[in-house]
Amino acid sequence: MSDRWMSVEEIAGYLGVSKDTIYGWITKRGMPAHKVGRLWKFKSDEVDSWVRAGKASDEGDEHAVSDAKGRERRATRGKQ
Repeated sequence: MSDRWMSVEEIAGYLGVSKDTIYGWITKRGMPAHKVGRLWKFKSDEVDSWVRAGKASDEGDEHAVSDAKGRERRATRGKQ
């Protein structure tokens, strides 16, 4: 793969997420990014390693799904 720097728009397209998600990952999850003047720049190999390490995943989503399933089970119990 090319060793060129990628913009926010390009890395968002590369990962299939929005620019807002990228900005959130930079501030909240330590996504590897480099500030060049006012612009954020990315190396795809650094971002690939970060994603493979599981840093882009939502740890809290697992709990949210199980909580929602629990609420659903409790709600359907009363209707039987």
